[in-house]
Amino acid sequence: MSPTVTTSSEVNGNVSAATARAAAKAAATAESTGPQMITMAKALNTAMADAMHADSSVLVFGEDVGMLGGVFRITDGLTKTFGESRCFDTPLAESGIVGMAVGMAMNGMRPVIEMQFDAFAYPAFEQIVSHVAKMHNRTKGAVKLPIVIRVPYAGGIGGVEHHCDSSESYYAHTAGLKVFTPATVADGYRMLREAIDSDDPVMLMEPKKLYWSKDLVDLEGLRAEHAANAERGTSSEGRAAVARPGTDATLIAYGPSVPTALAAAAAAAEEGRSLEVIDIRSIVPFDDETVCASVRKTGRAVVIAEAHGFASVSSEIVARVQERCFHYLAAPIRRVTGFDVPYPAPKLEHYYLPGVDRILDAVDDLQWED
Repeated sequence: MSPTVTTSSEVNGNVSAATARAAAKAAATAESTGPQMITMAKALNTAMADAMHADSSVLVFGEDVGMLGGVFRITDGLTKTFGESRCFDTPLAESGIVGMAVGMAMNGMRPVIEMQFDAFAYPAFEQIVSHVAKMHNRTKGAVKLPIVIRVPYAGGIGGVEHHCDSSESYYAHTAGLKVFTPATVADGYRMLREAIDSDDPVMLMEPKKLYWSKDLVDLEGLRAEHAANAERGTSSEGRAAVARPGTDATLIAYGPSVPTALAAAAAAAEEGRSLEVIDIRSIVPFDDETVCASVRKTGRAVVIAEAHGFASVSSEIVARVQERCFHYLAAPIRRVTGFDVPYPAPKLEHYYLPGVDRILDAVDDLQWED
């Protein structure tokens, strides 16, 4: 099916703040006002719906994302609301999905595509690396590819290999791609809206085990925040967050590892140790300022990630912190990561994934004088 949409040039690209606010208000009419207890899945779904209301060049496609709503139901209801020309199913051909998105983006559309599982995206890797990431540079800026590639990633759901890979390092290593990974419900909404607004291609790495995590979120407030940022030309892109303040050591985590880091910090507090938790949020671009400010304050750091440790995002974080904070460090930086083996069978994944005990063991190994 060839979708018929209005291109972004026809709707004047980035819509005005007034138009965005009006569209967001219309999208919210059926929702209750004030904070609501919602899941990350709901936040992501709402972000796509709001973006599609605001800009008719935004469209969603992928395997089973139409009437089924995706394997995780993240696109539930979008086809019913916007029709099959705006949210539609594709053949099981990831390379074709990304290749079609490239052509659409080159002609003024803003595609949001879903890779059904992390490892299912590998057949599309050549398209992502050779075309999505390089087109802007190859054309000296003449051609932009405002594509969002949504990737449900990482473990913790009892899945088998090809369903639980942490593939963020491949994309972070590829110049020309932005790589975001939300760890909170509010960031699920916030970061997907910002990804869709970006004129650069974005890999949105969605921690699948957090899809059904819940939090009290003010969707109207997030819409207003997004509209205000659009009006000012600002965003939270590329900024890490202090998820929990502390003074004794810094736990640096992203995506699915953030709740684990917070649990470890809570456990450490019961033993009288104050751990600060930094949520990276944006792997590319990376927020050196926030991360290093924390490490300079505490003097100790542990980096936590589900992915393999060798040649990984966690390796890069350690290198960046060591280069910038060497004279502030009281101990070598430690890492707690997945092991360098293929993802294990479901009954063994709890051994593989970083847990509270492994994190606290690493903290204990930070050369405390007492």
